[in-house]
Amino acid sequence: MSALPPAARRTVLKGAAATVGAAGAGAALTACSTESDSGAGSPAVPAEPVELGAASDVPVGGAMLFRKEKLLVSCAEAGQYKAFSAQCTHAGCVLDKIVEGQGNCPCHGSRFDVTTGKVLRGPAGDPLPEVPVRAEGGKLIAG
Repeated sequence: MSALPPAARRTVLKGAAATVGAAGAGAALTACSTESDSGAGSPAVPAEPVELGAASDVPVGGAMLFRKEKLLVSCAEAGQYKAFSAQCTHAGCVLDKIVEGQGNCPCHGSRFDVTTGKVLRGPAGDPLPEVPVRAEGGKLIAG
């Protein structure tokens, strides 16, 4: 059996490299949409009312993440609450922390204003959806 001429060998190697590159790109795209806490397939806003806990836990002038419920609640003034989905509008990952009034997405670095839901840094392009919230009997109820 004879060896491939240099031009044919180069073609085979290019094809192998392209296949490996495509497989790597597929893995990267898969990781983008299947993060372990992405919430993919679950709604960004609750379908039914959800009790979040004591209203007093949300600091006046601050905000609090409720990761399990995928919600973010801010309190601009005593008794005045606003809630947003804590599910990033880019790939569906759940925000992991609040830093200087910004909700942080751990997957791709998007940042959101915790008082308005507005995108402050992409790749997310859409704001966080607002969720109705009320204080009732000292507890926060969202949805």
